[in-house]
Amino acid sequence: MSQARRHLRPALFLAAVSARVATTGVAARRGLSAWPAPQEPGMEYQDAVRALNTLQTNAGYLEQVKRQRGDPQAQLEAMKLYLARSGLQVEDLDQLNIIHVTGTKGKGSTCAFTERILRSYGLKTGFFRCPGSSPHLVQVRERIRINGQPISPELFTKHFWPLYHRLEETKDSSSYVSMPAYFRFLTLMAFHVFLQEKVDLAVVEVGIGGAYDCTNIIRKPAVCGISSLGIDHTSILGDTVEEIAWQKGGIFKRGVPAFTVLQPDGPLAVLRDRAQQISCPLYLCPPLEALEEGGPPLTLGLEGEHQRSNAALALQLARCWLQQKDYRGIGELKVSRPSLLRQMPLAPVFQPTTHMRHGLRDTEWLGRTQVLRRGPLTWYLDGAHTASSMQACVRWFRQALHRRPRPSRGSEVLVLLFNSTGDRDPAALLKMLQPCQFDYAVFCPNLTEVSTVGNADQQNFMVTLDQVLLRCLAHQQHWSRLDEEQAGPEPGEPTSSLLAPHPPEPRSTSSLVFSCISHALLWISQGRDPVFQPPSPPQGLFAHPVAGSGAGVLREAAAIHVLVTGSLHLVGGVLKLLEPALSQ
Repeated sequence: MSQARRHLRPALFLAAVSARVATTGVAARRGLSAWPAPQEPGMEYQDAVRALNTLQTNAGYLEQVKRQRGDPQAQLEAMKLYLARSGLQVEDLDQLNIIHVTGTKGKGSTCAFTERILRSYGLKTGFFRCPGSSPHLVQVRERIRINGQPISPELFTKHFWPLYHRLEETKDSSSYVSMPAYFRFLTLMAFHVFLQEKVDLAVVEVGIGGAYDCTNIIRKPAVCGISSLGIDHTSILGDTVEEIAWQKGGIFKRGVPAFTVLQPDGPLAVLRDRAQQISCPLYLCPPLEALEEGGPPLTLGLEGEHQRSNAALALQLARCWLQQKDYRGIGELKVSRPSLLRQMPLAPVFQPTTHMRHGLRDTEWLGRTQVLRRGPLTWYLDGAHTASSMQACVRWFRQALHRRPRPSRGSEVLVLLFNSTGDRDPAALLKMLQPCQFDYAVFCPNLTEVSTVGNADQQNFMVTLDQVLLRCLAHQQHWSRLDEEQAGPEPGEPTSSLLAPHPPEPRSTSSLVFSCISHALLWISQGRDPVFQPPSPPQGLFAHPVAGSGAGVLREAAAIHVLVTGSLHLVGGVLKLLEPALSQ
């Protein structure tokens, strides 16, 4: 079938739907969805999430993306069709004053910094995290935020059902006119929420890629940003960082300013050429040190050296947006003449304002370099799941251990809680964690309980329990092989801070697999976490010899340090149990 014929029926249906909603176009242009959004009687939040979860398997969204990798226009045409069926036109999105951000590493943190800076100016902000980017931690409503807070269950329910019913009423048995997949539905819902709640601006994080991402239906963003690039989602984006850069640059729009951070020469050249092809002014962010020069150092709410690059990008995005809106007090320029770096214009070097400083300082981003101190237990939570982010995670964790207060007497125990999903390379990630010299390595699926009945936010219809447990066993085997290969630290590699000043003896890490996060936390905490106090464990749960002997070690330890990493789903499940208030 030719490309023209393949797009013919969706185009015809789009025209029909456009005519159907023409009478409500005035309301849409005023920032309101074409249909009212009353509360559905008898339809609770958990009912809405269960209905949303049925869209997880719709046409295998990711497989569809892979098939249409060379035809991004098909993705955008499908999204236009869904948008029209929902009662909006592409032009209605222009009034959202969108800041559109993509990248491989740090795009979520960049969005969080940007949103918090602009909120410190008194603006009403929207923030949407496309499901293709990273998973929600505890509840799906985290993906749509107003003024930094997840929308309430009531607001989620209020907007969900009218949109869901509207799309149900306009579908048919054709594969062209169906219900949108999970990713696309939430994107549509975010647009409706932001328009009806009348936000001043919306920060939108791209899901996977850029050119064909469902958020790229946005035709007139206020400004675009690209964070650090690396190898990720190769089956969709390409096998080289240059191919990935080309995909990420797909969010560039003619005449819309865009900013990026310092990248390797290859992807930076690709971004520059892509921007020039469509007349998009692209600027390279100066390092944060240049903005700090001559003033007090900037304090970041997110830990880790890698966050400085994200903060530098966020400052430029926020300042550009404020400048377009003729805000005063956006930072005095330090350099008056434009300069070039690697044949790319350098973004302004300016003095960050008090609002900007407060925004950076007050930024919170759960599950990223997060520390929870609970009696003898310290939980280190970081959803690192790529090679570059895991390197940053290990660096942060080891630095945190060096700074920790040491007990006057008694032993300290290091525990790793790990899982990895999708097409990640778990062996490579686990190898990066070996220098931390954990006493115990624990593996479990991203399930808070063995059964997720009654907990719709944690349901995943894409995998079975057998599949995820087999993957955990494979992780344990990878770890055992790495443990056997390790004969001590590599030359020049710092030894574990917990064993200083004496170099560590080569030793084996004990490892365990549990069927869910709750059981893993039960064993690790041994009832010593003052907040996590579940009922007694099921009989025989700790019957394994390693579990039995390790339980005694954990009960007697003066301090237990637990690193939770490898998957944001895993971190979210841990947070759900350790911080019950997040589920309220």
